[in-house]
Amino acid sequence: MRGVRAGAALVAAVVLGSGLAGCELMPLGDDDQGPISVGTTDTVTTLDPAGAYDAGSWALFSNLYQSLLTYTPGTGVPVPDAASRCGFHGGDLRTFQCELREGLKFGNGREVTVKDVQFSFERIKRIKSPQGPLSLLDTLETVTTEDRTITFQLRVPDATFPFKIATGAGAIVDSSRYPADRLRTGTEADGSGPYRLESYRPRTVAELRPSKNYQGAVKHKGGAVSVHYYRDAAAMSRAWKERSIDVAGRLMPPADIAGHSLSDSGVKLMESAGSETRSLFFNLRAGSPFEQQPVREAVAAVIDREALARDVHRRTVEPLYSLIPQGLTGHSTAFFDLHPQPDPEAARTLLRRAGITTPVRFTIAFSQGAATQEEAALLKKQLEGTGLFEVATQYVEWTEFQKGYARGAYDAYCVGWLADFPDPDNFTAPLVGRSSSFRSGYDNPRVEQLIRATQGSYQRSRVTREFRAIQEIIARDVPVVPLWQKKDYVLSSSTVSGTQFLTDGTGLWRLWELGRI
Repeated sequence: MRGVRAGAALVAAVVLGSGLAGCELMPLGDDDQGPISVGTTDTVTTLDPAGAYDAGSWALFSNLYQSLLTYTPGTGVPVPDAASRCGFHGGDLRTFQCELREGLKFGNGREVTVKDVQFSFERIKRIKSPQGPLSLLDTLETVTTEDRTITFQLRVPDATFPFKIATGAGAIVDSSRYPADRLRTGTEADGSGPYRLESYRPRTVAELRPSKNYQGAVKHKGGAVSVHYYRDAAAMSRAWKERSIDVAGRLMPPADIAGHSLSDSGVKLMESAGSETRSLFFNLRAGSPFEQQPVREAVAAVIDREALARDVHRRTVEPLYSLIPQGLTGHSTAFFDLHPQPDPEAARTLLRRAGITTPVRFTIAFSQGAATQEEAALLKKQLEGTGLFEVATQYVEWTEFQKGYARGAYDAYCVGWLADFPDPDNFTAPLVGRSSSFRSGYDNPRVEQLIRATQGSYQRSRVTREFRAIQEIIARDVPVVPLWQKKDYVLSSSTVSGTQFLTDGTGLWRLWELGRI
């Protein structure tokens, strides 16, 4: 549920040093003009890091909570944040250690300890929230501490582990304020990040103020920010046109982005380096229409991605024919190789040979995002136009949508994906691995074996063949159909600086980079 930097090198195997000293964040002096207002259509499902694995929640977390490692703008390599240094010990990629930076404090003034770090990881594994980030920590076996050292022991070699703990899955919470065995409720957050949460009204607004206690990798001194949450892209578009927000983040309507002109006075459009993907996932559980592989293959054979990109998204997206987006190591065209063009006759043959009665009836569920209703309507039109399918579409509110696909409530569902860290592993393991975030019921031992093989290599360029093999299997098994990829776009007033650093495909939302010119 997050975007990936193309071509990022994995160097996590070496020791990550403390070259980035801490600093205290103070306002830039913009307060006389009021906080910078930022709009988004993403939803915050919870303020507790143990219970969320979605773009909206993690965007806010990256400002309120601190992880041992983080990413600085323009790089895809984790650097120390709450840690002073980190690195693998031994040559088997199964023991990872970090030294906690001295002098860290939560926003409430309490000292951050190694026990808080251990507590934060262990409660994720203990609570096992279906909407939480547990799947990212599937290789983690134990966390132990001694003095200022935190030791992570992994079940299997995992070269991507430093990337994972630089995400919201590594958010450090105050162990005196969060229950050990259940999620914390309410509208408060206790972290040691660059900002503290002054006030929060769910699905309406979050008021953030710089934390005087923060020390870590962030150097820029951010000012006050108000994050406004809109129910859909159209509502945010209206707010932007009325200039009631200074920055319009995710997700503006495609027409607003496509219609932007460089000559627009007083407006800037920034394009991120990351990639967001969107796919159609199938429920493979017993009793689902998609339990049968030929039905999934038939759907994949008739979807017209070019039409989705052209007619719905106004060419702000590109058709995608693999799990791993273009520009990233391991990208392939596995789905295109099987069906270079929509082929209703091939779909008809697949269903007839399998003895499947047509039309096959099913529902496609969808939730928040730009043009999601129009997208679902065009998919329905394409599928029903073959005479092979009868499709209903269903909009579901985001929080319920996540719970629904986790319990198998939908036959098929469209979901966007922004990767959590800059590595192709994050477009494979969380989507089609045994511990998949989408819990579709798909489990292929060969895919799992290949995923573990890629995680066990320092040199990511050396596992390109394995990543492509994964995608070839997925194109045949079809637990999911990739639809498109896109960059992230940010519209802002020309009087606001720092929007080029706001997002870059590492899952961070750097509100502290924003300032007034």
